[in-house]
Amino acid sequence: MKEVMKLSLFSLLVGVCTVTAQGHGKSNPCIDDKAQVSCGQCIATAAGCGWCLAESFDKENRARCDLFENLAKSGGCDPDSIVFPGDSTVNVRNDKVQDGDRPEDAVQIQPQQVRIKIRPNKPVTIPITFRQAENYPVDLYYLMDLSNSMEDDKDKLAELGNLIAASMSAITKNFRLGFGSFVDKVVMPYVSTVEKKLRVPCYTRTGAPCEAPYSFKNQLSLDLDTSLFAKKVLAANVSGNLDAPEGGFDAIMQAVVCDSDIGWRNQSRRMLVFSTDAGFHYAGDGKLGGIVKPNDGHCHMNNRGIYTESSNQDYPSVSQIAAMISQKKVNVIFAVTKDQKVVYEKLSKYIEGSIAGELADDSANIVALIRNNYKKITSKVTLNTQNAENITVKFLSKCLGNDLKETNECEGLKIGTNVTFTAEITVTECPRDRVLWNRQLEIYPVGLAEKLVVNLDLICECSCEKKGQEIPNSPLCSGGNGTYECGKCTCNHGRYGKFCECDATVVSSEESDAKCIRANSTVPCSGKGQCVCGICECYQRSSDSAFKYSGPFCECDDYSCDYYDHQLCGGPERGICKCGECQCKAPYNGTSCECKQDNSDCISANGKECNGFGTCICGSCVCDKNTLYRGPTCDECPTCPGKCAENKECVQCSAFQTGPLTREQCSRDCHNIVVKDEVKESDGVKMCRFKDDDECLFYFTYEYDDNNVIHIVVQQTKVCPESVNILAIVGGVVGGIVAVGLALLLIWKMLTMIHDRREFAKFEKERQNATWEMGENPIYKQATSTFKNPTYGGRQ
Repeated sequence: MKEVMKLSLFSLLVGVCTVTAQGHGKSNPCIDDKAQVSCGQCIATAAGCGWCLAESFDKENRARCDLFENLAKSGGCDPDSIVFPGDSTVNVRNDKVQDGDRPEDAVQIQPQQVRIKIRPNKPVTIPITFRQAENYPVDLYYLMDLSNSMEDDKDKLAELGNLIAASMSAITKNFRLGFGSFVDKVVMPYVSTVEKKLRVPCYTRTGAPCEAPYSFKNQLSLDLDTSLFAKKVLAANVSGNLDAPEGGFDAIMQAVVCDSDIGWRNQSRRMLVFSTDAGFHYAGDGKLGGIVKPNDGHCHMNNRGIYTESSNQDYPSVSQIAAMISQKKVNVIFAVTKDQKVVYEKLSKYIEGSIAGELADDSANIVALIRNNYKKITSKVTLNTQNAENITVKFLSKCLGNDLKETNECEGLKIGTNVTFTAEITVTECPRDRVLWNRQLEIYPVGLAEKLVVNLDLICECSCEKKGQEIPNSPLCSGGNGTYECGKCTCNHGRYGKFCECDATVVSSEESDAKCIRANSTVPCSGKGQCVCGICECYQRSSDSAFKYSGPFCECDDYSCDYYDHQLCGGPERGICKCGECQCKAPYNGTSCECKQDNSDCISANGKECNGFGTCICGSCVCDKNTLYRGPTCDECPTCPGKCAENKECVQCSAFQTGPLTREQCSRDCHNIVVKDEVKESDGVKMCRFKDDDECLFYFTYEYDDNNVIHIVVQQTKVCPESVNILAIVGGVVGGIVAVGLALLLIWKMLTMIHDRREFAKFEKERQNATWEMGENPIYKQATSTFKNPTYGGRQ
């Protein structure tokens, strides 16, 4: 109940904000296009439109249908007499999202059913919560191409069957697995119809005969005993056909629509793995085999699980496959070989909840392919709508982040993670068929059977329009010439006008309308009023119903003139708006009274209008584009040469007989030049300085007289630089160079001497420290020999 109150309060705030925004804008949708002739039409026009029931309201010639705030203004309609219905939202079924031991106990989307009373063109919002339940049932049906080229894939699939079951069981405990196969239609030119080929179309690598061709066969219905899968795959034999594309679309259609034969559960995530190494036949290809009957999209399987209408019905179209997969809430994984992946990726864009993955040449990666693509599918939720024709549904969500964005898809979800969407529902118009005023649309997560059912009750008529509320032959309608309902008259046959005051026998409505059409027009009252008995009664101006159109044909509008400085006709002090044109007061003119007739602001400092380099328009200078002068009075020219540069050559030729001008040019073009001993700068007198041909500086001043004529005074003497002694400079430079060279030589000589002395001292020190040892020569013998007699004993 709290949620309902919050939604109602939010809707009311949205409605008030919408009314306020529209009331202050430049357009009024309630009376912009045309006067709404009934209360129901009025409230269906826009969210902010209301209808005034007051009897006296028409006498003021104001439109009964207007923005609520305009109707409720002082002197307008009593708020109690304004029909302004609001929307309301009631949650019929609002079970919280939860896990469940049984499939029927799990709830993944909340709420499940909502009833809304909704006005056209006024959005109503619904919060939606999605949560992926733990151990949610999964039905996986493996649909395999068993043409001869897939023989090695079949063998590998039989080996990996238990691994597929184990891998999926790790994700959910409630898992069922089934198996089906397909080849192609048993009709030429898809399959050879030679009797021998019909029995044995080919031979396997081991030499065993292939199975007779068929279109689609359900080999194993969905079963909790996943061990049967490997047995059935191993027992299935390959077959053969002639052309490259296969009859996969026939197989997909039967596998999807045959609920009881395949064994799909009502409450489960349905997954179809489509495995092939070839392309597919689609609607129209059946003509090659003489089959012209369109596919009816129904189940045609016999008690052996074989598709029986293969030779009688054409292949399904892509749109038929996409529609049936969406209706049955099946997620398709196209497990195809590398060379076919591009084709099936393009196909998956047109099939809701499908995805394409690359299959190894022998299907060895099928387990990882199923597991990874299952996670891709289940980690993303995409909300979609059904039966929402002429209804706009916009989804907003923060997903798992902090920024609100317009999206119907959130990724990166995990089991048990809640994600919230806001569905904004807008009905654009009321259908003519009253039966369609009560609608039902569905919002569902792609690939799941659960959904949110939204019952819409369109507010397309007012209570005062319901049967029994009208007053037939009311005296308010010109003495009983009409039926009074919702504050207005619906005229009897032969009468027309606001109060049924016009008699069609005197002046027909066509003749009346003709009197209300101005010349060169085809619309009565210029489309801005109502023709009543040949006279225009003008409507209010769209942005504010207190202002009316005027004129005999409602052709005038005193509130649509040009604006200046954010005010109509520049404001009351400048002008007023009359019949769409500004009538300006002195001293202003222009389409929006933006121009001042006084040109005092255009006079420059030299007294000229725009300095002679522009035109005064609307009291402001518009400078000539072919000059460099700019500014409020066209007297600013940062890049112009100036008067000094303009008069330089005349001063040179007149005072010093120099410069580029000839004598004839000088006498012809140079005037008002006087030479004096000295010139000085003062107020109104500008000083100029230039270098003459002899490199000397000359000075002159200029000023304007009262007649704006320039007068130039030149200083008689030039200021020349002192002469330079070239010889002294050259001699000094040469002497300096020689002195520096000698100094460098002296320094070099001193450094070499110091270095030599140090080396010699080092040598002497090492020589003195050297020691020489005397050596004996073993060959050397002295010249004398000495002998002793041992017996002598020293006696002589």
